[in-house]
Amino acid sequence: MFNKKSIIELKKDLNNECFSRKTCSFYKYIKIENRKALRNILYKHLSELKVFGRIYLAKEGINAQISIPEHNIDEFEKFISNFDFFEDVKFKYAIKDGHSFIKLKILLKDEIVAYKLSDKEFDMNRVGKHLKPIDFHHSIQESNSVVVDIRNYYESEVGKFRNAIVPDAHFSQELLPKVDNMLQKHKDKKIHLYCTGGIRCEKASSYLIKKGYKSVYQLDGGIIQYAHDIKESKIESLFIGKNFVFDDRLGERVTEDIISRCHQCDQSSDNHKNCHNDSCHILFIQCDKCAKKFENCCSYDCKSFKNLEFEKRKILIKDVNKKVTSAKLSTKFRPKLYKLFNYWK
Repeated sequence: MFNKKSIIELKKDLNNECFSRKTCSFYKYIKIENRKALRNILYKHLSELKVFGRIYLAKEGINAQISIPEHNIDEFEKFISNFDFFEDVKFKYAIKDGHSFIKLKILLKDEIVAYKLSDKEFDMNRVGKHLKPIDFHHSIQESNSVVVDIRNYYESEVGKFRNAIVPDAHFSQELLPKVDNMLQKHKDKKIHLYCTGGIRCEKASSYLIKKGYKSVYQLDGGIIQYAHDIKESKIESLFIGKNFVFDDRLGERVTEDIISRCHQCDQSSDNHKNCHNDSCHILFIQCDKCAKKFENCCSYDCKSFKNLEFEKRKILIKDVNKKVTSAKLSTKFRPKLYKLFNYWK
């Protein structure tokens, strides 16, 4: 049921594969009674298909981001669709592929999106109207329309729809109250929501409807499907930059626009990375010049700590006061690096 290989072994196995993979995501809000049994069935069969990735199972449904060998895609889709409650699931494939996952994890969760809402704050029988990407593209250009990013700040930092309302949220739990507050003066307008693949907009739209918003719409298939459809239709994209993704790729380029800046030198860059100091791993944006200067680390301290002998580093990591990590400098989840170190003086 569980992987027993080290990260080094898993990466080596992945690099030695002689076939191509496709990154896929899917979700569905559906009542799941026996999650443990379903987890065991999924894990066994998906492992046999050499599927990697991360799947969340909750009483309210399923949320999956996975990497599938191309030659197993048909069998994978058939396997998932054979479950009565997943038969109408929509599979969304990456805009640009790459090594996204190195192992399979299936986790039991309280929610498939961690909004931490009470049952009184939403009703999944009443959600915003789904608009196909091309319809969404045209609708957000109407004069009485507002477009809202239902993602965290570090996602919209590298890519967003033009003129979108972007909440400064560090994690999902604080996102919806911020969105509601920012939309108060737009309550009589057509509210258009978008996120990566659509899952966050489902409950977000229901939340806003409960709050009294009358005209709420959501991008069907999210940014992923929008990018595919816009390219196929040869229409200029209103989403600019990169689509942030929660896997090892950290982003898919949608347009050549670079709308963000290196967190260390303030120059144009949209390359997200996790600090290469294994005890830190803070997420930040770094240009190629600073990557060389800091050796892919977020600070000189992390660079120095990373270069210590392994045994010495191993001892220090066990001591909270001696372990070097920028993450402990802030109470925020995924803090803004340029503010932590005042890099942008």
